[in-house]
Amino acid sequence: MAKNTGTFLKGLLVGGAVGTAVGLLMAPRSGRETRKILQKSAEALPELAEDLSTTVQLQADRLSGEAAHRWEGTLVRLREAIAAGLEASQLEAQHFTRAEDGALSSGSITDRS
Repeated sequence: MAKNTGTFLKGLLVGGAVGTAVGLLMAPRSGRETRKILQKSAEALPELAEDLSTTVQLQADRLSGEAAHRWEGTLVRLREAIAAGLEASQLEAQHFTRAEDGALSSGSITDRS
Protein backbone atom coordinates (compact mmCIF):
# COMPACT_ATOMS: atom_id res chain seq x y z
CA MET A 1 0.00 0.00 0.00
CA ALA A 2 2.85 2.41 0.79
CA LYS A 3 4.31 1.74 -2.62
CA ASN A 4 0.99 2.66 -4.21
CA THR A 5 0.79 5.83 -2.12
CA GLY A 6 4.32 6.85 -3.07
CA THR A 7 3.66 6.14 -6.73
CA PHE A 8 0.42 8.09 -6.57
CA LEU A 9 2.12 11.09 -4.98
CA LYS A 10 4.91 11.07 -7.56
CA GLY A 11 2.36 10.83 -10.36
CA LEU A 12 0.35 13.64 -8.82
CA LEU A 13 3.38 15.92 -8.67
CA VAL A 14 4.61 15.09 -12.16
CA GLY A 15 1.12 15.35 -13.62
CA GLY A 16 0.56 18.66 -11.89
CA ALA A 17 3.86 20.05 -13.12
CA VAL A 18 3.27 18.89 -16.70
CA GLY A 19 -0.31 20.16 -16.67
CA THR A 20 0.80 23.52 -15.33
CA ALA A 21 3.56 23.87 -17.91
CA VAL A 22 1.30 22.93 -20.81
CA GLY A 23 -1.48 25.19 -19.56
CA LEU A 24 0.87 28.12 -19.21
CA LEU A 25 2.47 27.63 -22.59
CA MET A 26 -0.90 27.31 -24.32
CA ALA A 27 -2.55 30.20 -22.46
CA PRO A 28 -3.06 33.48 -24.29
CA ARG A 29 -0.75 35.53 -22.04
CA SER A 30 2.26 37.63 -22.76
CA GLY A 31 5.70 36.14 -22.30
CA ARG A 32 6.32 38.34 -19.27
CA GLU A 33 3.15 37.13 -17.51
CA THR A 34 3.94 33.53 -18.35
CA ARG A 35 7.49 33.87 -16.99
CA LYS A 36 6.16 35.36 -13.74
CA ILE A 37 3.73 32.49 -13.33
CA LEU A 38 6.49 29.97 -14.09
CA GLN A 39 8.77 31.68 -11.58
CA LYS A 40 6.09 31.49 -8.86
CA SER A 41 5.52 27.83 -9.70
CA ALA A 42 9.26 27.15 -9.52
CA GLU A 43 9.42 28.91 -6.16
CA ALA A 44 6.66 26.64 -4.86
CA LEU A 45 8.51 23.45 -5.86
CA PRO A 46 10.78 23.27 -2.78
CA GLU A 47 7.74 23.44 -0.52
CA LEU A 48 6.00 20.74 -2.54
CA ALA A 49 9.13 18.59 -2.38
CA GLU A 50 9.32 19.11 1.38
CA ASP A 51 5.66 18.11 1.74
CA LEU A 52 6.29 15.00 -0.32
CA SER A 53 9.37 14.18 1.73
CA THR A 54 7.39 14.57 4.96
CA THR A 55 4.61 12.35 3.64
CA VAL A 56 7.07 9.66 2.56
CA GLN A 57 8.85 9.84 5.93
CA LEU A 58 5.57 9.47 7.81
CA GLN A 59 4.61 6.46 5.68
CA ALA A 60 8.06 4.91 6.23
CA ASP A 61 7.81 5.44 9.99
CA ARG A 62 4.34 3.90 10.08
CA LEU A 63 5.40 0.89 8.04
CA SER A 64 8.55 0.47 10.10
CA GLY A 65 6.49 0.46 13.29
CA GLU A 66 4.09 -2.10 11.85
CA ALA A 67 6.97 -4.32 10.74
CA ALA A 68 8.60 -4.11 14.17
CA HIS A 69 5.29 -5.00 15.84
CA ARG A 70 4.78 -7.99 13.55
CA TRP A 71 8.38 -9.11 14.09
CA GLU A 72 7.92 -8.99 17.86
CA GLY A 73 4.81 -11.16 17.56
CA THR A 74 6.71 -13.61 15.38
CA LEU A 75 9.56 -13.77 17.90
CA VAL A 76 7.13 -14.44 20.75
CA ARG A 77 5.51 -17.32 18.83
CA LEU A 78 8.93 -18.68 17.88
CA ARG A 79 10.14 -18.60 21.49
CA GLU A 80 6.96 -20.37 22.60
CA ALA A 81 7.41 -23.05 19.93
CA ILE A 82 11.04 -23.60 20.92
CA ALA A 83 10.09 -23.86 24.60
CA ALA A 84 7.33 -26.36 23.78
CA GLY A 85 9.73 -28.40 21.65
CA LEU A 86 12.33 -28.47 24.42
CA GLU A 87 9.73 -29.49 26.97
CA ALA A 88 8.43 -32.27 24.71
CA SER A 89 11.94 -33.58 24.04
CA GLN A 90 12.75 -33.55 27.76
CA LEU A 91 9.55 -35.45 28.55
CA GLU A 92 10.34 -37.98 25.84
CA ALA A 93 13.88 -38.39 27.17
CA GLN A 94 12.50 -38.98 30.68
CA HIS A 95 10.01 -41.49 29.32
CA PHE A 96 12.77 -43.29 27.43
CA THR A 97 15.03 -43.31 30.51
CA ARG A 98 12.24 -44.72 32.69
CA ALA A 99 11.45 -47.40 30.13
CA GLU A 100 15.12 -48.31 29.88
CA ASP A 101 15.49 -48.41 33.68
CA GLY A 102 12.39 -50.59 33.95
CA ALA A 103 13.71 -52.99 31.34
CA LEU A 104 17.08 -53.24 33.09
CA SER A 105 15.52 -53.88 36.48
CA SER A 106 13.26 -56.59 35.10
CA GLY A 107 16.19 -58.21 33.30
CA SER A 108 14.68 -58.08 29.84
CA ILE A 109 17.71 -56.30 28.36
CA THR A 110 20.88 -58.37 28.37
CA ASP A 111 24.44 -57.14 28.21
CA ARG A 112 25.99 -58.10 24.86
CA SER A 113 29.60 -57.24 25.65
